[in-house]
Amino acid sequence: MTLKLRIAIIGQSNFASDVLEIFLERPNVEIVGVFTIPDKGNREDILATTAKAHQIPVFKFASWRRKGIAIPEVLEQYASVGANLNVLPYCSQFIPMEVIDGAALGSICYHPSILPRHRGASAISWTLIEGDEVAGFSIFWADDGLDTGPLLLTRQTNLEPTDTLDTIYKRFLYPEGVKAMGVAVDLVAKGEAYKITQTEVGATYDPAMFKIENQVINLGQTAVRIWNFIRGLDSVPGAIATVVLNTGGEVVEEQVRLFGAHLYSAGPVSNAQPLRLKGLSKPAFVHEGGLLIEGTDGAFVNVRRLKRGSKVIAASDWFKQANQEPIKDFTEDELAKKCALSSIWQAILKDSIEPSTDFFAAGAGSMDVVRLVEEVKEAFDVPLENEHVFMAPVFEEFFDQLVRILRQGSSSSGGNRKQVPFKGFLLNANKREIQVPTQLFVNGEFVDAEGGRTLDIINPTDEKVLAKVACASAADVDKAVQAAHKAFYGAWKQVSARQRGQLMLKLADLMEQHKEELATIESVDSGAVYTLALKTHIGMSIDAWRYFAGWCDKIQGNTIPVNPARPNNVLTFTRKEPIGVCGLVTPWNYPLMMLSWKMAACIAAGNTCLIKPAQTCPLTALKFAELTVLAGFPPGVINVLPGKGSDAGQAVADHHLVRKLGFTGSTPIGKHIMKSCADSNLKKCSLELGGKSPLIIFADCDLDKAVKHGMSSVFFNKGENCIAAGRLFIEDRIHDEFVRRVVKDLRSMTIGDPLNRSTAHGPQNHKAHYDKLIEFCQRGVEEGATLVYGGGPVPNLKGYFFTPTVFTNVEDDMFIAQEESFGPIMIISKFNASDVDSVMHRANRTEYGLASGVFTKDISKALSFADRIEAGTVFVNVYNKTDVAAPFGGFKQSGYGKDLGQEALNEYLKTKCVTIEY
Repeated sequence: MTLKLRIAIIGQSNFASDVLEIFLERPNVEIVGVFTIPDKGNREDILATTAKAHQIPVFKFASWRRKGIAIPEVLEQYASVGANLNVLPYCSQFIPMEVIDGAALGSICYHPSILPRHRGASAISWTLIEGDEVAGFSIFWADDGLDTGPLLLTRQTNLEPTDTLDTIYKRFLYPEGVKAMGVAVDLVAKGEAYKITQTEVGATYDPAMFKIENQVINLGQTAVRIWNFIRGLDSVPGAIATVVLNTGGEVVEEQVRLFGAHLYSAGPVSNAQPLRLKGLSKPAFVHEGGLLIEGTDGAFVNVRRLKRGSKVIAASDWFKQANQEPIKDFTEDELAKKCALSSIWQAILKDSIEPSTDFFAAGAGSMDVVRLVEEVKEAFDVPLENEHVFMAPVFEEFFDQLVRILRQGSSSSGGNRKQVPFKGFLLNANKREIQVPTQLFVNGEFVDAEGGRTLDIINPTDEKVLAKVACASAADVDKAVQAAHKAFYGAWKQVSARQRGQLMLKLADLMEQHKEELATIESVDSGAVYTLALKTHIGMSIDAWRYFAGWCDKIQGNTIPVNPARPNNVLTFTRKEPIGVCGLVTPWNYPLMMLSWKMAACIAAGNTCLIKPAQTCPLTALKFAELTVLAGFPPGVINVLPGKGSDAGQAVADHHLVRKLGFTGSTPIGKHIMKSCADSNLKKCSLELGGKSPLIIFADCDLDKAVKHGMSSVFFNKGENCIAAGRLFIEDRIHDEFVRRVVKDLRSMTIGDPLNRSTAHGPQNHKAHYDKLIEFCQRGVEEGATLVYGGGPVPNLKGYFFTPTVFTNVEDDMFIAQEESFGPIMIISKFNASDVDSVMHRANRTEYGLASGVFTKDISKALSFADRIEAGTVFVNVYNKTDVAAPFGGFKQSGYGKDLGQEALNEYLKTKCVTIEY
């Protein structure tokens, strides 16, 4: 027969509250009274609040005894409820025996250790401090001893190396303890509850760790003992150590608390700074991963976090002098969130909230931390961990931290008002005054290059020095790589895929807000015609960031049916994971667009990166870097290093922490980079290299359209175009008319200042390229090709202006038929339509395979061309029609790998296969 239980719950805390709730589910249980501690200020213990919600009588006693004798009024109130069983889930008060024995069935207590080991108030801590292999709890019958009564039941679990006081409590002692209290009460009700006498063999009585003198760590012991002591007090109250500081010849001691310890075996650390700890014979070392402490056995413990005063900091930040400036420019939406956050704090602390309210000084405990984190996560949809509370325990600091997290993951944060300090110059152009950075961008800050090295940036329109820009060295590249590496394994991992997409959308919005500035800089810096820069250079850059932002939370693996070893089953699935730190090296023809094509895919995949923009025109990349800060990207995720290819570019290719390199440039340099990638660390690389793209125009085409697109295929962006048609094959029946129309249109083409809205053709990017085009045309003439138009500089015009050029009668063995000019030079050869096979053979007789095109009204010809041409991109009755959703990349010596489209993501991802047998 099941007994009817009239239970008095004696104790406090969330644990006791949950035990009460589980008892209420039992029909044979009546909670007749709850006895708990008095309110702390306006803050009532959660057990009392829960009891009141269920109309259960609540009694609050500051003490049950006075001078060792039970207080009669207290005993009287206890007796008034008529309990036949006392339950003590967690109780910090001393309960007199008159109460313990006052219930007919006795009193059962929860204790968080496997008795008789670790008797006392700090059982969980000592389970870890002593290095026990198992942890557990006991429910026992209370007697007049200290945790010595007969056992009713015990439960245990293996301790994991990652366990701390917090984790073992949250993953096992708390949830399983609540359930076990229910089981214990059921056993009592059925008359089946055990009373097993505790043995004294192996019994221990451990000191109370709430006494501050017991919290001081002994550093004169092995690394394992140091580690166990720290995790036994993590996260409350924390092991105490003393830092010995020498300030101006005076020795000063400062107490700190240690958290987040682990045994360290990763080998020597770089850039470590010594720190003296009292009681440690050798100095500890602050490094980027924390604080290294050497035990007496020569092994090491690494401590990730330290508490100085009321604030927890990353141990690696000990020597950092400058604190982060508090946010002052809050939006209306953020201020509304502040009110909501204040309400959450007030509900937990049961007190009014001021900017200076300290969460822990107001009485909050470890379970309150959990509640705060979970409520804030639910209210604001932010990634938050317990350590965020310890890092910023004061309300104003916590709100500041929350806003920073929200701005990192929100496209409407208002964070763009932040000022980004940099050295630069004022560009007066296009009726605008634009502040342009000229320093390296490393770890979220603009900094000078090593030794103050600079590059002269020349305006190709007037050949004058536009600015001096920092020139990165190999050492500068290393700093950027280290920052990217730290961000990849740190702050960037805390940003969810969806938040990553929101950041990218925010950046795209900022690029759109500043598109006229960016287009102006691009035009002045690279010679691009402003209208084209606005539409294509900048417009397609914005499109790329928005397109890849949409992919962030759609990157996924597959489940794969495999053949299991019967009778077992097997689950096999793949994960798509970011590669890590990626190096990007981009060319000078589309400075911002090439950056965006590669970086947007790289960032969407979850990588961090550093980019070396073209030596001749890095200014839009630096202005873009400023916008990444305004968008809220964490420091180190994106780094921009102008410099020389032979120095900075080579250093990127050689660096052992760079795991992927994306390059666009010439084929000879691509081959060199590929070799460097192999020799350094076999890093993954994708190469978009040279081209000599064929364009075949049949007589049955729409000639007006063919002339228009034929000219665009060569002269678009001054011929500085990766997929420019390097050779046109015109059917002999329309050859002369095609050439006539092209020359006619060229004669009316406006050449001049790229900022002039009527200009159609601007200057070449830089002098070396300009000189190369002159030599290219001279070679064509020398080999016998017919120069129909142009062939040299634009007369009477300062700057690197080259006349759009047309060559006809070009034979297949000529230099200009085989090599890429990368300029505004049209190379025309005839063919006869009776021998299509021959023209296809001629079109494919090149080591390049980037793009191609055909103009014809015959769909069979078009599809046959698309089938037979050896090129990564095929245009039919159009040219230069690229889109951010369509993959872009070449064959043969035009490189491998893709920019743009879904396929581009694979260049920045690795596939992991996981197989589980069950």
